[in-house]
Order: sequence, then structure tokens, then C-alpha cells
Amino acid sequence: MLLASLVEHLEYTTLQGDSNTNISSIAFDSREVVPNALFVAISGFTVDGHTFIERAIELGATAILVERDIVIDAPVTVLKVADTRYAMAHASARFYNNPTEKLNLIGITGTNGKTSTTYFIKSILEQSKRTVGVIGTIGAMVGNQSLKTKSTTPTTPESLHLQHMFADMVDTGVHDCVMEVSSHALSLQRTAASRFKSGIFTNLTPDHLELHNTMEEYFEAKAMLFDLTTDYNIVNMDDEYGRRLATKIASNPAKLVTYGIENDATIRAADIRQFADYTSYVVHTPTGSVAIQTNLPGIIYVYNSLAAIACAYCNGINLDQISAGIRAVKSIKGRLEVVYQDEERKIIVDFAHTEDSLEKALSTLRPFTKGRLILVFGVYAAPGKLGSGKRQAMGTIAGQYSDIAIVTSDNPKDQDPDAIIAEVSAAVQAAGGMHRGIVDRREAIQYAIDISERDDVILIAGKGHETSQVIGKTEIPFNEAEIVNDIMSGK
Repeated sequence: MLLASLVEHLEYTTLQGDSNTNISSIAFDSREVVPNALFVAISGFTVDGHTFIERAIELGATAILVERDIVIDAPVTVLKVADTRYAMAHASARFYNNPTEKLNLIGITGTNGKTSTTYFIKSILEQSKRTVGVIGTIGAMVGNQSLKTKSTTPTTPESLHLQHMFADMVDTGVHDCVMEVSSHALSLQRTAASRFKSGIFTNLTPDHLELHNTMEEYFEAKAMLFDLTTDYNIVNMDDEYGRRLATKIASNPAKLVTYGIENDATIRAADIRQFADYTSYVVHTPTGSVAIQTNLPGIIYVYNSLAAIACAYCNGINLDQISAGIRAVKSIKGRLEVVYQDEERKIIVDFAHTEDSLEKALSTLRPFTKGRLILVFGVYAAPGKLGSGKRQAMGTIAGQYSDIAIVTSDNPKDQDPDAIIAEVSAAVQAAGGMHRGIVDRREAIQYAIDISERDDVILIAGKGHETSQVIGKTEIPFNEAEIVNDIMSGK
């Protein structure tokens, strides 16, 4: 494809060369450059792609996309744009023949609930015999088959990989794609060239403030999704930021559809009944009402299933298929997942990594815990004062809702795990809770099991589906379900 065709809808300046050069591939990682490639120089947080231009040319790049004036002493074409991330998104979409124009693309954003909402929607759509693609925190798949991807980016891949995945889905006959859309992805233009038919907002609580600095910036980043939609914007009206969003986007072309329990909404839940292993309710929609059972307990999964029901309503799915689709989801990896249970105890793994999600997980388990509720958790937050609020808030929740909190490491990366544990433990103590600090996460899990007694419930929170832990710059295998079962089998 000609370079000029890839960038025809972008504003750019030709610094040197011919924009009619032929392009065989696109790369933003110089190690993936092949002959006749377009190399996109991205200014990252720790690495500047402009410093790898020479290496990209050595590997065969014939065109370079930059975002600053630069002199390159080589016979290549150099185009300058204002934002190479934005330009890469649009060039990638063009390179793969604009695949999202051929998909019913559904985007889900919010702090918590994106993954479970994704899987509820997938299940409902499959009840109507559709082939569904999924892109999100747990991975990418078509139906039940994992989709191969080069992306190592959590939740939402870089735009180049994303457009490639969309194209693969189109080629395999996918009609619907349900995707988790992170605030990082929106801020960093990964979804800039994606055509969403529907956008869903779940909730907003403090998280990722190392990138956004304030809740206002975080909210504005999430709101970007709803300017990319064409058909429907689906919003949780029981969330403070959801109500703000509904007002903000009321005049957008996409139709506003709301859901909730407490406030007036298009899709509402009533007669909610909670049990240890499931929750039932009746959902009221403009086309009628139907009984719903979600096999994931707790109010949070009422909200997440309501979001999925609202999406199904927008897609014309009938109530019987909606009810069957929600009931068909037996479990979701790392979401209140029971990884071990016997007559003595129950051990649960959950992805709860914010104060809101931790509170909801603990408050869901509390009414059905006959013995003690033992919590194992760590806190990953921005270093220093920026992340201090999250560390203290999660410690407070742990102190209020658990009988004993074992504070350990999450992904400490380059931070001092002892300092993090000390700050969180102080908050647990200030909230009146019992606590123990253990840096090694496996030892912390072992300790929780050792002290557990009959009828106790152990919640291991923070990592959920993740199968590794990052300590310093090293990523080590760490699968909590396997660790628990190894301990319980005496390995």
C-alpha cells in the first residue's frame, strides 16, 4: 500500500523523500521492522522511538513517521505529524482496510466490572448464535479459541496490534467484538481509529492516578470513548460519574440508554435476592421483564449483568436469550473464583485492586461467612504521595471488613515493598483491624491457610486472573489458583 494512502486523512509535513513509496508493513518496535516497512517513532514514558530510527532503517524501513523535526541521513521518506500515536492508529486502520467498519464493536470502560460485563455480553450474543470476539484483560479470543497476538499490553492493545486483531476477526467471520477499553488506551490514542457502535460505562473510582493525576483527568479520559460511538451509549445511573457522563453526552449522536437499581433508568433491576453462590433479580426493560440469575454473587455482578442486558436490548436480543445468556456464565477467571473448597474452608481469588472493588468483594462474602473472613492483599499504586491515598483507603477497607488482613506484595516493581506494607498496615490498624505484614506473597497465602479454622473464608485479592508478579524489573510466574492447590495438596 502506498504511504500517501495510509496517511491521506492525516495532517502531515514531508520532511524528506516521496510519500508515494510502497509500504509492506507497519512497526513501532524497531525489532519488528522488515524491508519496506513504515516505522512509527513513538515518544514513550521510558523509551523514545526516535532514538531507534537508525536501527529501523538498517532493518529495511523505507518510511519514518516522526513527531518532531529531525534530520535523517538516509534515502528514506520522513513524514512529521503532531502525534505519532494518533497517526499510527489511523495508518494501521487503513493498512488493515478499516476492519471496525465491518464489526459490531462494543467498547466497555470504567474502573471495575469491565471483564465480567464483557463475558456476560459474549454469552448473551452467543445465545443468539452469533460468533463473538473478545479483547480484554484476560486476553483475546474468538468463541472459545484464544487469538494469537503480539501485544503484551494489558487490557487494550496498541493500535497497530488492535487493528490487526480486528482484521483477523473479520477474516474468521466474527460479527460482534466486545472490548475492554482502558483509560490508558483512550489517552494514548490506541482506539482513535476504531469505530464503536456502542459504548458502556460501568463506574469510576480512584485508580491509575499515576497517569491521570486527578479524578477529573481520569473521568475525562474515560469519557473519550463516548465521542467515538455511533449508535448507543450505555451508562450506569447509580454511579456519580455515570450521572455526570450522561449529562455530558446527552447531545451526542449515539442514543443514551441507562441502567441501574436505585435511580430511574431504561434498564432496572428489582426484587434482588442474594445467596452465597448466586444472585437473582427481575430486570425491567422497555420490551418487558424477565427473571435473571447470575452465578457470580454480589451486587456488583447485578450491575455488570445489567450493563450487559442494556447492551443486548440495544442489539435487539429477546428476553429469553438474555436470561439464558446471563445464567450460562458459570464463573469468570479471577472474579470471586472459588479455587479451593472443602468441609473446613473456602478459598477465593479475586481481582479486586481498588478500594471500591475490595469493599464490594468483602461485603459480598461477609453475610455468608460463618467463621472468620481472612484477607490476603497487596496494593499497587503510584509511588510516594500520589499513591498514598489508595494505599490508605484500601487499608481502611481491609480493617473494616475483614477479621484479619494479611498485607503483602502485589506488583511492587521498583517500589519498596516494606514501606508499602507499613503504610497499608497502619491504615488497617487505624480502622480497628487485625493485621500481619508478610512481604513474600506465597508465604502470605501459606500463613492465611495455616491460621484458618473451620468455616473460615480466605479471600486473596488483587491479582485475580494474573499469572505473574513483577518485582523490581523481573516478572516471575505466580498463579494463585495453582499455589493454593499446591499448598492444600502438600506440595
